[in-house]
Amino acid sequence: MLTGKHLIAGQWIEADKTFRSATINQTDADFAVGRVSDVANAVTAAEQAFETYGYTSRTVRAEFLNKIADEIDVLGDEITAVGCAETGLPEARLVGERGRTTGQLRLFAQHILDGEYLDRRHDGALPDRQPLPRADLRMIQRPIGPVAVFGASNFPLAFSTAGGDTAAALAAGCPVVVKGHSAHPGTGELVAQAIDKAIIACGLPAGVFSLIQGGNRDVGTALVQHPLIKAVGFTGSLGGGRALFDLCAARPEPIPFFGELGSVNPMFVMPNKLAADTETLGAGWAQSLTMGAGQFCTNPGIAVTVAGASSAAFIEQASKALSDVQAQAMLTDGIADAYRSGIATFDATQADRVLRTKDASGRSALPNLYRVSAQDWLQNPALHQEVFGPLGLVVEAESVEQMVELARHLEGQLTCTVHLNEDDYDAAKALLPVLERKAGRVLANSFPTGVEVCDSMVHGGPYPASTNFGATSVGTLSIRRFLRPVCYQGIPEALLPADLMDLS
Repeated sequence: MLTGKHLIAGQWIEADKTFRSATINQTDADFAVGRVSDVANAVTAAEQAFETYGYTSRTVRAEFLNKIADEIDVLGDEITAVGCAETGLPEARLVGERGRTTGQLRLFAQHILDGEYLDRRHDGALPDRQPLPRADLRMIQRPIGPVAVFGASNFPLAFSTAGGDTAAALAAGCPVVVKGHSAHPGTGELVAQAIDKAIIACGLPAGVFSLIQGGNRDVGTALVQHPLIKAVGFTGSLGGGRALFDLCAARPEPIPFFGELGSVNPMFVMPNKLAADTETLGAGWAQSLTMGAGQFCTNPGIAVTVAGASSAAFIEQASKALSDVQAQAMLTDGIADAYRSGIATFDATQADRVLRTKDASGRSALPNLYRVSAQDWLQNPALHQEVFGPLGLVVEAESVEQMVELARHLEGQLTCTVHLNEDDYDAAKALLPVLERKAGRVLANSFPTGVEVCDSMVHGGPYPASTNFGATSVGTLSIRRFLRPVCYQGIPEALLPADLMDLS
């Protein structure tokens, strides 16, 4: 069923250049390389579609989101098979991620039907007010226009073609142009086929969605710089995301860039909790650290403890659990190379390599564990950086007070975790206000891998975890990224948006 083509406004388009999907089990699938002309065609069609789609009812958009989910389910087995071949992820992971993808589409459909996301407000007219009368004022959130979405390498479904950014933009009423990730083009195309079928079934304009395959960096540049694109959603590396962010800011009309760029997600293990649950914490951290070969943006790469017997026992337990982990396939050769480069960087510092594992070849990776004092960590910025993969670092502080000092030197994070029991509460009262300023999600007595899709979730944080600390890329609040408030003053009710009529 794979064509290897782009989907641009309902048409499957060939290209003069192709690239081969880098699969674990090599296939004969070749995919079209994106062109700047493809960007122009897709974005122009998206703008034309916005004139209709941006003014559809919430019921129509909810039916569309649900239909996309239905069509993805129809192709479920094929999506799983191709996704496993391209990424090396196990079948259970792909099945679960597909469920997450369809689940968030259906959740967003229900959320927009409820209508609360519109934040509708009304101040009635006061014609007799002195010294000046007041006109009727009504406010509502309105869609912003065409949105560009960049597929993520580590989530071929939940953060890619029909993932959270696309679902949020479509729910808001914004057409989407996706730049597919070259790590999983076949998976992206199958999902695009599902979206295309949903567009046809719902009678929507074809330009509501387009997929331009990867293989050419000029496509990404052209996409974020196109004057008709009004916002960008991105999940990926700090370097790539920052480059696109700068391009968005440098446009004649700067636009918001909602980039989720990764994090080391530190855990602060308080002394009493550590002494009471050393074995459980060590094994639990090892499991979270190596989940998906450590290729989660919420991977807890740093554990902060107070040096002593309990910390030594924790390190021993974590090392033992990590030594039992078998080599896992990473998503791409480039990611595997970057992981080995990160190991080399750590080896060049004062960090003690506790668990020495052989570097597996090709796309495979094994876990590595390091230990360093808090003082050395504070003096060595290289140890603050994310290593994308199953690498853990234990930072041993001299006291709880030094743990707080270390927290103050953290960059922005997606998550910060505190492991504690009641005897640690007084010490945690000084730590938690610091962590709140550093992260979008603060956890207690759990591990950050696994991001619930719900109303309350925040998946974002201060830079460099994300480029917009006021937004989230997961959960129903993510829809608000692609809306803007509009106030209607004295507009006759017959001319108002339908959602503002009869607003008391």
